[in-house]
Amino acid sequence: MAGSHRRLVALSLVVLVVLAGCAGMGGNDAAKNDAARENGGGSNHADRGSSNGQSDSAPQSALSVQQRMLVRNGNVSLSVEDFEETRTTLTRLAGKRGGFVSDSSQRVHRRGNRTWKSGEVVFRVPKSNFSAFFDRAKGMGDVEHSNTATIDVTDQLVDLKARLTNLRSQRDKLRSLYENASDTDAVLSVQKRLSDVQSEIERLEAKQKSLKNRVAYSTVTVTMHESVPASDTKVSREKSWYDAGVVAAFLDSIDSVAVVLRALVVGAAYALPYFAVLGIPVGAVVVFWRRQ
Repeated sequence: MAGSHRRLVALSLVVLVVLAGCAGMGGNDAAKNDAARENGGGSNHADRGSSNGQSDSAPQSALSVQQRMLVRNGNVSLSVEDFEETRTTLTRLAGKRGGFVSDSSQRVHRRGNRTWKSGEVVFRVPKSNFSAFFDRAKGMGDVEHSNTATIDVTDQLVDLKARLTNLRSQRDKLRSLYENASDTDAVLSVQKRLSDVQSEIERLEAKQKSLKNRVAYSTVTVTMHESVPASDTKVSREKSWYDAGVVAAFLDSIDSVAVVLRALVVGAAYALPYFAVLGIPVGAVVVFWRRQ
């Protein structure tokens, strides 16, 4: 009896996997049909468009474009006067448009006593404000390079939706089979398959969430750098003493004499206490020695 029950559970598992595969194929076909409908394709649509004339086909084309799931990215490289001020201004502009700073980096360069900054700031803004914010970013300095790119992820999202629907249906069936299984081997087999299906569902859900987030919030990467300060380390030829002008030489001599006199006066002031303390005893000894 146990052997018959084990075979029945194994057979049910095989049938379930086959049905899930068939359902996956059907889901992919449905995804393709949905994508075709979103593109405004199909012979029926074409016939209706022809019968209604060009006035109906134009709105349908515009609608299909609006329904596409587009990821928009922009990159701009700027030469700015003040890195910190530009970054602060762009951050405030992004916040007013419902955006935020995703990533940022900054580097301080040094040359002698001079410094300048460079770095990169990544902004995420709602897709409806992408063009306005990108234009404002380009106006914050001298544009050295800029480009935009658009990626259509409609087909990916449609495919993910279909695959998730099939996997969730398969998960429900596996859970029902797991609850009704009593044989240890069958329970372990169903449990492993259920774990694999759940892991795949979570992976696809994360991918779907990431794609939807990239569609909802466009990315603008702004690379900035301040102007490099001019170098003042010019090597000048050392002038000989006879290359100086007469007046300049006379003034330098006066300064030199003044420096020497001041040094003598200061030196005498330092030496006077020593003469006062040591000079009298030494003088007395000398006088006594001469008398002897």
